[in-house]
Amino acid sequence: MNDLEYAQEWVDRGTDRLGLHVYPDPGEGPFVVVFPAMGVPARYYRPFAADLLRVGLAVAVTDLRGTGSSTPRPSRSSRYGYAELVADVGAVLDTLKPHTDGRPVLLLGHSLGGQACAIHLALSGPDSGVAGLVLVAVGLPYWRDYPAGARTVLPMTQGINAVSAVLGVWPGWRFGGRQARGVIRDWAYTARTGRYPALDGVDVEAALATVRTPVLAVTVEHDQYTPASTMDRLCAKLRAAPIEREDYTAAQAGGPLDHFRWVRAAGPLASRIATFAAACRPSR
Repeated sequence: MNDLEYAQEWVDRGTDRLGLHVYPDPGEGPFVVVFPAMGVPARYYRPFAADLLRVGLAVAVTDLRGTGSSTPRPSRSSRYGYAELVADVGAVLDTLKPHTDGRPVLLLGHSLGGQACAIHLALSGPDSGVAGLVLVAVGLPYWRDYPAGARTVLPMTQGINAVSAVLGVWPGWRFGGRQARGVIRDWAYTARTGRYPALDGVDVEAALATVRTPVLAVTVEHDQYTPASTMDRLCAKLRAAPIEREDYTAAQAGGPLDHFRWVRAAGPLASRIATFAAACRPSR
């Protein structure tokens, strides 16, 4: 499964280049574009891609900036934050148009990737070209939404932000992989306030309230980073969107789950996503 073949494509974004894994197309069905969690390379999602392919969905997986095959590696000279990650979603969709024209396109985001996808829809308006949004293990990491015994979130996130500000980059010490300080800054802001910062002068909170794209929001059992309460906060911001909620359990998966391990036990989840995708229509 881990040697599943894909075509390596590239998306140039100024001085940065995004890696894009495009898997063999199983037919004319919906096309799912996967955006990973912070610091997780696209290759990690090969088992999940195989599951999606088995249920008839076409798949591409993006390496977020500075992760996996994307270049360059984050450094003190990296100036990007959430605004650029969100803009990258649109650039990837534009690159994939030869594969996706005339068929439903679904954005599927895991953790940080899901937040970028949701904000992309908010800032793109009704002409996004996206038929559906799937959020798996995604949540706004506001510290007050965690159980009382797990409220180390605030000192952890703000400490990571302080280190990245001093060093000019987050080195990836035991969390999140190496990251540009702008990404860490924006992530820490959401953890502290429960809100998104304005991006390029746009009120993201107000824009999220206008999204009407159908959403499948999946909470994963034993998720240590994005419990259901954090997903609740994000979904509450999508006030105009039709949202289907799903709890993916270890019993359903047939194996242990957490924020990352669901990727390797996602067969039943892929079937649920295929059902959701079948109800989505191509956007004009």
